[in-house]
Amino acid sequence: MNIYKVGGAVRDRLLELPVADIDWVVVGASAEQLLALGYRPVGADFPVFIHPTTGAEYALARTERKTGRGYGGFVFHASPDVTLEEDLQRRDLTINAMAEDDTGRIIDPYGGQQDLQQRWLRHVSPSFAEDPLRVLRVARFAARYAALGFRIAPETLELMRALSASGELEALTPERSWKEISRALMEPAPQVFFEVLKACGALGVLFPELDALYASSASGLAQLSLATLRQAAVAEQPLTVRWASLLLRLEAQGIAALNQRFKVPRDCQELAQLAGQYQRQALQDDAPSPEALLGLLQAFDVYRRPQRFEEFVTACEMAVRAENGPRLTKGAWLREAAAAARAVPVKPLVDAGFTGQALGEALRQRRLEALQNMQPL
Repeated sequence: MNIYKVGGAVRDRLLELPVADIDWVVVGASAEQLLALGYRPVGADFPVFIHPTTGAEYALARTERKTGRGYGGFVFHASPDVTLEEDLQRRDLTINAMAEDDTGRIIDPYGGQQDLQQRWLRHVSPSFAEDPLRVLRVARFAARYAALGFRIAPETLELMRALSASGELEALTPERSWKEISRALMEPAPQVFFEVLKACGALGVLFPELDALYASSASGLAQLSLATLRQAAVAEQPLTVRWASLLLRLEAQGIAALNQRFKVPRDCQELAQLAGQYQRQALQDDAPSPEALLGLLQAFDVYRRPQRFEEFVTACEMAVRAENGPRLTKGAWLREAAAAARAVPVKPLVDAGFTGQALGEALRQRRLEALQNMQPL
């Protein structure tokens, strides 16, 4: 039995980047042997085991065979006779198909080190085209390593185009797709993820609402959407702001469709939907009326969820930066309005005998007065 580090841990060490997670592969062993050593199985049908003391995951070397559509349409074969080279061959990219033994020796049967040096994202074998999830994974790696000069090998991009045209992308589950999308959004250059999807034809399949911006008369909105996302990444904004920044210029129907298609988490859904609805009020130069401003604040529920309104203003600021504007001139004013509305006390109204609907209307009037008393924009 031999145990090797594989995949990302080897790749990132060679790139002199921090290694976050270590994947281990076990060659020459059976499931029964690992169980006898105290390893615990992760699942009944998958050859991955938990180390008895470290809690790390160890996978038996395996091969896989395509049997159906989508990411899950594979049958795995794990046994002591599967070689390390066979296990590495099933991986997506050459830079992820390297192993390291306990002496630090690199096992690199598919040219991963050379592709690291030459900055290529290249598939390992033709079986790459059997897994539609790899379109998203390669686009995500392009977003992660764009600053290092990595680009996708032409032959790999052709396979990604074939996958996009095959109908296989539609077989991906919303949960698995969102996992890759959300990770891509948090990469250093997330706009590259969507540029790659556009280049290989996957954007029209997975994000037709965004893809339509390229074909519309207002095609500049597509580049503006990606530029807004880029600014959110530069400012190291959280996932909620990045998702809202990407979708800020879409119509409400398109935002709702994307949220539903990928079963996006509720906090991301709500911010994107509200931001799309109210971004015009925030981005236009003139100030809304006190009544409209109060409606905006009420929609975001700034009294119980102030952070959501702050993230909305931030997303709008990213849009202004994307258009080469120095700042959102209304940003500070909007934050001041939210603070003024939140500062209106409820207790004096209760003490005065207001209850129920009358209390709500009295509170609304006090908040409206607070907004009317603000300094003009």
